[in-house]
Amino acid sequence: MNPRRDVDPHGGHGTPHEPTPTIWPVGFAIGIACIFIGLILSPIVVAVGAVLAAIFGFLWIRDVTKGIRTEPSAEEPAPEPVAPPIPAGKRPEGPEPGEGELIRYPRSKFLEAATLGLGGLIGVVVTAPVLGFTILPPFVKQGHEKVDVGAIEDYPENRYVIATYLLRPEEGEVSRRTAYIRNNGFLDDVPSFTILSNRCVHLGCPVQVNGLPIDEDAKTEVNDGQRVTRIPTAAAAGFGCPCHGGQYDTEGNRTAGPPVRALDRYEFEIVNGRLLLGDLYSVSEVDGTGAEAQIHSYPLAGPGQHVDGPEGLLYPVQPPR
Repeated sequence: MNPRRDVDPHGGHGTPHEPTPTIWPVGFAIGIACIFIGLILSPIVVAVGAVLAAIFGFLWIRDVTKGIRTEPSAEEPAPEPVAPPIPAGKRPEGPEPGEGELIRYPRSKFLEAATLGLGGLIGVVVTAPVLGFTILPPFVKQGHEKVDVGAIEDYPENRYVIATYLLRPEEGEVSRRTAYIRNNGFLDDVPSFTILSNRCVHLGCPVQVNGLPIDEDAKTEVNDGQRVTRIPTAAAAGFGCPCHGGQYDTEGNRTAGPPVRALDRYEFEIVNGRLLLGDLYSVSEVDGTGAEAQIHSYPLAGPGQHVDGPEGLLYPVQPPR
């Protein structure tokens, strides 16, 4: 007697073939890696990684669930064979266990999906706290309180005043900052000020006024624990960086040297006749002068970074400061 062979009803013999390996998981992993790298390098890389992860993730899920979504082919049933007559006195044999049953979701597929799902859940639980402690701190609890640098009458019109203060008094001298403040007069009955940072946008060196400070007219004021010193200057011819020769005009525009943009500026507001300095923002260039100037502003960028044009897309996202 020949040994029994299990015959595949679809024409194959033996056990069913395993699914062919695909590149979808590899593409999905590359997309996730691009997202993490883009958080450091550029938002464009984050967008590319998100697109890759979405596409390959969809194809991966689609491939894994193919066996569930595929409906059995609607073929005409073959005619049932006619059973031979049963001899007298012999008990008829029943069908073999499982014969005629269609397995819609094999146990191996269930175990595979359960393993992948459990592994993904464990991966999220393990990596989420690490990513949170790594990425979130630069973006939370940043910024500072507005700094009161004196009454608007302390700043004569059309003349720069060197104002120094402590950004965070509790941290001491390490937080000392310098701003160049010019009172532009009134624009539509609203006080106008030009407030420039003294940080060179080439490498961050301290920029100096191209003019003589009048030290004998210096004034120091202490207000709510904040000590502000104001030193008026003679007619300034702009600003210069002593480190690498960067030069700026009276509006902060770059006129010579290696800087890539205009000087950063401070946001400000007037409260009860007092001048309050806010956060810094970056400027590509300034058209016009004084109260009539048109400022091309951008979020604060680091020294040496372009903020406009195609070059501005090549720098990493700056955390709030």
